[in-house]
Amino acid sequence: MIIDFRILSSQHWYRIPVERAQKWLKRAWPPQWIAFYQTQVFGTEEFSIRYYAEIADICQVYRHELFPHEPQNKKSDSRYYKIMICLLQQLPKPILSRRRRRIIFIPTTWQKFVNAAEINDLYDDSPLEDRLWAELKRLEISVQRQEFIRINKTDYALDFAVYCKSGNLDIETDGDMWHSTILAE
Repeated sequence: MIIDFRILSSQHWYRIPVERAQKWLKRAWPPQWIAFYQTQVFGTEEFSIRYYAEIADICQVYRHELFPHEPQNKKSDSRYYKIMICLLQQLPKPILSRRRRRIIFIPTTWQKFVNAAEINDLYDDSPLEDRLWAELKRLEISVQRQEFIRINKTDYALDFAVYCKSGNLDIETDGDMWHSTILAE
């Protein structure tokens, strides 16, 4: 992660495996802007988005082209999107995550990005989810959007997760039909 951020800062490019982009970003590809979520390895800047950039160009390359000095390995012939950026910019106020988590990608809108106070504000999945999120925030109910969990070796994407002392709650707004349609696209 830190190496990727150093490359981003000094060489002005970022990489995304093609297979991940096709899985997670197909509805929002190609992006015009990119923002960077910082994990625990960033210390005092952990679990937040502080930097973003406009995208200048995107091309597909092999990993060995990105890292020509890296010894040949099983990833060397993997395909990546090389995302060239314009000026890396810092947000005036970071977008924080209320809960420690790994985030792969969050397709969002520019409006949601510039108005977000926390990670949960970024999600742009359905109008119904947005309405429920606004109401949960108004009622000050602590909830996580788009939480990924694993139960018995099966992964699940929850629209909303409420973590309580006496048990946890999953709130689904759009049902199987919405998720099946999105995953099939």
